[in-house]
Amino acid sequence: MSASKVKMRDRKMKNQPASVQYSSPSAAAGSSSQNGRQEAKDSGWQRNPPPRTGWVRGNQRDGGGGYMKEMPKYITAGAFARSRAAEVKAMLKAVTKRTGSNHVFQALPKHMRRRAMSHNTKRLPRRLRDVASKMREKSLQAGSKKKKELPKSKSRKARRRHGNLLLEFNRRQRKNIWLETHIWHAKRFHMVKKWGYRLGDRPTCKCYRPCYRAMSSHCLLLDISYYCCIELQGEEDTLLTALSQLTSKETGPTFAAALCLSGCRQGSVTVYRAGQYPSHPLGPVTFLWRPRAEGSASRQLWIWAHPALKQDLLPELQRVCECFEAVVPPVIPVATPAESASTLESEPKPEVSPKAKVTPGGKRKRSRVDAGGPPAKKILGDGTRSPDTPVTWKSSSTGIVINDLTMEMVRYRLVGPQSHSVLTESLEAATDCDEAGQSQASSLWWPQHCRDERKMNLHQQQAEVFKTLKGIYSSGEVPPGTVLGLTVDDPRLTLPAKKVKAMPSVNQSQEADEEKRRQLMLRGVPQLCSQSCLWEQSVRDNVTENKISEQELNRMRSELLIPGSRLSPTPLQGRIPILLVHQPGKQVGNDMSSWGAGWDLLLPKGWGMAFWVPLVYRGVRIAGLHMSLKRSQNQGAPHFPHDYPDCPAGVRFQEEQEAELLDKFKRRPPAKRTNYIKHGCLAPFRCPWQQLVEEWELLTRQRGDGLARSTTKPKEEEMTPQPDHTGTKPQSVFTVIRSRKSLRLLSAWCRLPTSRGQRPGRGGGAPPLQQSAADAFLASHRMSVAWVRLSLLSKGKPELHAMVCAPTPEDLKLLGKRDAGTCPQEPPHRDDFKSKTKRRKKGSKKGAGPLQSSDYPGTEASEPFVYAEPDLVLGVWPDPLPSITSHCSRVTLGWITEGDFSLSAGCGEALGFVSVGGLLNTLLSQPEEHRGKVLLRNPSSLHYRFAQINIEV
Repeated sequence: MSASKVKMRDRKMKNQPASVQYSSPSAAAGSSSQNGRQEAKDSGWQRNPPPRTGWVRGNQRDGGGGYMKEMPKYITAGAFARSRAAEVKAMLKAVTKRTGSNHVFQALPKHMRRRAMSHNTKRLPRRLRDVASKMREKSLQAGSKKKKELPKSKSRKARRRHGNLLLEFNRRQRKNIWLETHIWHAKRFHMVKKWGYRLGDRPTCKCYRPCYRAMSSHCLLLDISYYCCIELQGEEDTLLTALSQLTSKETGPTFAAALCLSGCRQGSVTVYRAGQYPSHPLGPVTFLWRPRAEGSASRQLWIWAHPALKQDLLPELQRVCECFEAVVPPVIPVATPAESASTLESEPKPEVSPKAKVTPGGKRKRSRVDAGGPPAKKILGDGTRSPDTPVTWKSSSTGIVINDLTMEMVRYRLVGPQSHSVLTESLEAATDCDEAGQSQASSLWWPQHCRDERKMNLHQQQAEVFKTLKGIYSSGEVPPGTVLGLTVDDPRLTLPAKKVKAMPSVNQSQEADEEKRRQLMLRGVPQLCSQSCLWEQSVRDNVTENKISEQELNRMRSELLIPGSRLSPTPLQGRIPILLVHQPGKQVGNDMSSWGAGWDLLLPKGWGMAFWVPLVYRGVRIAGLHMSLKRSQNQGAPHFPHDYPDCPAGVRFQEEQEAELLDKFKRRPPAKRTNYIKHGCLAPFRCPWQQLVEEWELLTRQRGDGLARSTTKPKEEEMTPQPDHTGTKPQSVFTVIRSRKSLRLLSAWCRLPTSRGQRPGRGGGAPPLQQSAADAFLASHRMSVAWVRLSLLSKGKPELHAMVCAPTPEDLKLLGKRDAGTCPQEPPHRDDFKSKTKRRKKGSKKGAGPLQSSDYPGTEASEPFVYAEPDLVLGVWPDPLPSITSHCSRVTLGWITEGDFSLSAGCGEALGFVSVGGLLNTLLSQPEEHRGKVLLRNPSSLHYRFAQINIEV
């Protein structure tokens, strides 16, 4: 018998009585077996020798089994009873014994077992409840060692209380700040984390075309309160001297433009690092000067910048203004964002009296100390800085003061031709205070404002201009950048019962009104009417602190004699100063003029939802970040930071985008994703601008006698740039051409000679495109790229990072053919990395060395450098990339940063950058009838599409 069988037999015989015996050849029967044989002998049992060895159960066919065939003649009663009693005792012990995995309720008969008994001991019989309770306590003690027991969470009713909601909302805003319209957006939009904020990206419903129709025919509403506002205060000459170091007149109007300096126009400019134009740009900003005050030489300037630009712009402003001394704000009883953030850490653990004990499983109750104080207010902080960072800096030498007003104001953007109609129906000019209100001593700002007759006359003039604005048909008829200051009543008082679509009210008015409307469309708002009390910090704080709550407003409405009527007189707290800033639409090109024009609405903080809901009730369409990008694409304007590759924010965005696209590419199995190596696409997830301009600069420098006359694929050794081993020349950084004069010259060269309808003064006096003119232009813009717009001449939809290539003379012959299959096609490339990737995966355990130059297709073994071992991804070229310009059958000029089917043009349109050297090379080699024709190829396609290149200035 094997050892395992012996152990099994011993385990089975452990609880058996001595009278029960089984045959076994083993000598390990022990004393129990001997006693059994003695008792069997005494009782008259006689055993035959076992016919076989091993453990035998029951009777066998051959009559074996060790049992006597004949019945015994007599038995001993005492010995027999003792044997049977031992068997019964062993049987009862086996039945009543519970193993470690069994529970008490499992010991019950099957007809009494219930599922509820496993977790509720009161359902068990009384005789088993004590045992079950002990087992439950034992299991709880064992579980407490691994995981601490937490008190029971609050009920939903408690969590939905206003004070608890604010505490929870504040806790969730520690990493990503919410806008005032966050709750409204979170129920209807896909939210994303961007630039320290939680913003709405796109609606959950399908509304791409409705949003485009709203921008084209009605109104689209965007919440851009995440834009950062930086305020500069000081003397006008000192401010202009400091800001002149950041701009250049070659790019357009600067901070010193006459219309913008007066305060009646908003300006926009691209900011550079101090004294480093045209290199090292920071990004675009918009600015607004406060109108001059009588008898004061001090000026006030607001600079609005994207949150991705603020971390680069603010230190540069401090450097040019010499403002490094931080100003500590005075201690006031009102809780600041920093104090609110510190109290958040202590408030989730309320103080409990010694008598009140929090038992496990019990509800947590707020103590009397916490219940007496008001709940913490919502944090209106900033997502671009920490709460303890200073927000004010001053300079003792220049006298300039810089204030960071980020999140101190709410900014809404209304896009569309009927934006002014939505504003005029949603807002009403503030009504005057009666004599009783003016005579009462009040801490509100409006009664004090009404006491000044000069200010009230200005308010009447602004109300007249706002009334005249209602008669204009489209928002594009107003001069670009017009600024109108106004004080309005609480828009919640005039909220309609249901949604209505605001439409223009253009009637045959009197001749006086027609003259006012004509003056408004030609000259804009008068300079005096651009003034607003929103510039005053004290007024903004007064309006925010004294806002009427929804609960109080509903109580006042319930006391009206006629339900649904307007509150009369208007509460004194319901006057809000605002600023209306006109946003120009499309200003470049000859088609779709003023498309996308609208208005920006600036409000004090805390009044976001009070204005948001009335605007929604006027039939506007709400959009997020995605439609903001599409608006810029339809306008043909670069979008920040997507289309600013030479800015620090643009570089960071490109790195994040590349990591996101590559991670998305890796998540798909290799058989279900595009092999970009076979498609001849070197960079499907990024645009290597620096390498592109370096290769074209090297090509033009090697030829020496000007640009090539042909765009056929040059020889491999001529197109492949050779590395510079001298080390004497520092690496130059590419730039984007933003000089108006240079862009107009390029735009004139890209257009056909027979183009009609051109605007006067836009390239009309440009020299003809010749070799000498191109060489002179390229001498100053050799390491530059140009912003271009491409329109497809056939079917197709441009995609992100599509390649812009130069067509060959054979390709241009296909333009006249209408056959769909006549478009050029890239021959498939060979993927030599596929076998190398598999071989390196197999040899990774053995330790493979770095890849040599011979492992990279398209490179020569005689090259003096060795490639480091990259992270190979199947289907993607590893770094460093080979020659970009000569990798495909057509010479590469640039890439696309935005591309889609344009609903306005009815064809595919794309925006991107091309190398200046490659563009001039292509234009010189093309005939006049095909001037500006290029090829466009998506990363996942082998087909080239013809496109017309345009540079709009």
